[in-house]
Amino acid sequence: MSDTPLIGVLALQGDVREHLIALASADALARPVRRPEELAEVDGLVIPGGESTTMSKLAVLFGMMEPLRERVRAGMPVYGTCAGMILLAEKILDPRSGQETVGGIDMIVRRNAFGRQNESFEAAVEVAGIDGGPVEGVFIRAPWVESVGAEAEVVAEHGGHIVAVRQRNVLVTSFHPELTGDHRVHALFVDMVRAVK
Repeated sequence: MSDTPLIGVLALQGDVREHLIALASADALARPVRRPEELAEVDGLVIPGGESTTMSKLAVLFGMMEPLRERVRAGMPVYGTCAGMILLAEKILDPRSGQETVGGIDMIVRRNAFGRQNESFEAAVEVAGIDGGPVEGVFIRAPWVESVGAEAEVVAEHGGHIVAVRQRNVLVTSFHPELTGDHRVHALFVDMVRAVK
């Protein structure tokens, strides 16, 4: 099918397999992306959860940071979950030493804002643009968004904190929908990719 987008999952670290499954169930072709030449072939990209400092350093090490920034600036649709949200922020409130971001959304994020690993939780989250009731979100050492710029649209909040934002072709969530079996957020992203393909 010619309108089936090819979507990569940045496979430097994190829950890559779960995103590949979620994207496939949302009618996309999905493949891992580790190198700049693989990035050049995809119509859109998911940056998964994981450890944001490690992912940032690996992206630099593998020569991916600048190609990622260029593709995002050029309008490639990107969806980031948890650590992916941190990497797609213009600013991190409390960055680790040497931690860089790709950028893409005019927002400030706070790392591990919802607490440590043992404080992980699931919650129903109403996400603007997604029909059928709340999305079940898994929050694991999750960030939240402290503030957004004028062009960024807040699409979900939880407990008074911003947990999902969209700016043009970039979408981010604090939580992990890929771990729940509910693939509506991925379907929304696949539609975003299809719209610019």
